[in-house]
Amino acid sequence: MNSASPEPRPGFIARQYEFAAHIRDPQTNPAPADIEDRRMAIYRELFFNNINGFLESGFPVLRSLFDDQRWLALARDFLARHQCHTPYFVEISQEFQRYLAETRDDAGDPPFLRELAHYEWVELALDIDETELHAIPAIGDGDLLSGVPVASPIAWPLMYVFPVHEIGPDNQPAEPPAQPTTLIVYRDTDDEVRFTVVTPATARLLELCQADEGLTGAEILDRLATELGATPAAIREFGLAELESLRDRGILLGTRP
Repeated sequence: MNSASPEPRPGFIARQYEFAAHIRDPQTNPAPADIEDRRMAIYRELFFNNINGFLESGFPVLRSLFDDQRWLALARDFLARHQCHTPYFVEISQEFQRYLAETRDDAGDPPFLRELAHYEWVELALDIDETELHAIPAIGDGDLLSGVPVASPIAWPLMYVFPVHEIGPDNQPAEPPAQPTTLIVYRDTDDEVRFTVVTPATARLLELCQADEGLTGAEILDRLATELGATPAAIREFGLAELESLRDRGILLGTRP
């Protein structure tokens, strides 16, 4: 006896697409003709409310900038126009910020919309990352100049045109400031997601530490000096203080054993 599951009928697949198209965008796609609308309404509401709930919890600052009508229109546009590449609920936020970056084209949106969404997505991504910092071998009080710095893999150096960490209902800049905002967003050893405002040089210093090329802290600072066109002596003084500050925050875990 053949126990293999039968192949789905082409008509059944077409029905599934018809059903899914309607609950994603009921204004454009009619419901299947032989399903009672009362039943379809249950699916429409469950689907939209579930996805919208993830969006509101994943982007609380962004949500606070929209009134109810505009936010619901934004959420529905996401459902109707964006093709998700993952079935996992925890990755909805990533899909939403991809939609804003690649698909969204509303001239009425604030100019910082995409950057703010990316910043909020980063916070969520770091919060759910499964990395255990305590499991990474490092000498916590090792010499950061003679030793090889061990950088946290869940510390992200980021640069934004807008000061995304300051945006809220009472602070919505219409134009970017003269200087970009450089941040390191990270999860510390207490599993708290935090951020710190840094200079581009400090962000680059972290990137060099994260490259994990086996360079000592002193060698990393010499490379940074070359990139910046500065004297090694000047960068050593600045760089050691920055390395120690990064370690104090848990962005550097220490030195390689």
